[in-house]
Amino acid sequence: MVIDDRFYMSLALRAAWHYQGLTYPNPAVGCAVVENGRILAVEAHRRAGRSHAEVRALMAAAEALTGRRPPVSRDDADAAHDYLLSLPEGTFARCTVYVTLEPCAHRGSTPSCAWLLSRLAPRKVIIATPDPVPGHGGGVEILADNGIEVETGICREEGEALIEPFSIWRERAFVLFKLAQTANGRIGGGYLSSPASLEHVHRLRAVADELVIGGGTVRADRPRLDCRFSGDAPPDVTIYSRAKDFDRNIPLFGIEGRKVRITDDLEPLLDRPAFLLVEGGEGMLRALGDRIDWFLVYQTPKLSTHPLSYNVDRKLEYLHTETVGGDLRIWSRFG
Repeated sequence: MVIDDRFYMSLALRAAWHYQGLTYPNPAVGCAVVENGRILAVEAHRRAGRSHAEVRALMAAAEALTGRRPPVSRDDADAAHDYLLSLPEGTFARCTVYVTLEPCAHRGSTPSCAWLLSRLAPRKVIIATPDPVPGHGGGVEILADNGIEVETGICREEGEALIEPFSIWRERAFVLFKLAQTANGRIGGGYLSSPASLEHVHRLRAVADELVIGGGTVRADRPRLDCRFSGDAPPDVTIYSRAKDFDRNIPLFGIEGRKVRITDDLEPLLDRPAFLLVEGGEGMLRALGDRIDWFLVYQTPKLSTHPLSYNVDRKLEYLHTETVGGDLRIWSRFG
């Protein structure tokens, strides 16, 4: 196998996809640090308000280079920045940093990654795609102005696909339709997914602005729709239904602090910037149609005789797949 810049960037992209959606309202970003062909670190941004991918990767690389465990957490952005700046000059001089998105030039909830990299002075920084937010760019200029070699556009198409949710939810609702199915496409019969997949979807629920579900699914499944597998606070719920009568003993109505709205008009929800997680059956899928941006499928390695499935004839484009906890996790959109 030929090892080139695309290979190292692909490692950063793969790491970022593992946290796709979980970084809301931030984009998913991955970073790899390589020294003369030796992979020192591959990391990703994991949660808004915590260290960016570059900082996590540089902290891991510093440990590999110095042989010393850093005295501060990789997730503490300010402490990690201070620690990295305290390292001897030239620590990263032979390193190439691969990052899926242009390093941030401004300080938000965490310090600027571009500024940090300009002080650490790696040999080269390679970037997949520029920052899409007007006025948020400038990371490349900060690096170049400080004498660091910068290359952009390696795996650019893949980098743009990775941050598509971020580009959408800044302008309007990003609609992610989640479904769990067996290998032969059956969707009924109780829990289908592995514990790892259940925890993942509960973590997505926790960061979403709203959980949307069809009324038929609520009546049939009587769900709780909480985040008990991740230990997070549950989201508010919108039930899409023309009939407004529901058994209020259905568990989802009994979650403390939650707002539940029942509506037959989703347009106001779709038109505002937000992250909407949709869980439902064929009726919900048909109701949203092309308003669905992406699908997230948890496909379990089982065959089932259960009759329920999605009887919809549409082509999908796979964006990323990975196996987690025995299940196949598939991110896709309409093809």
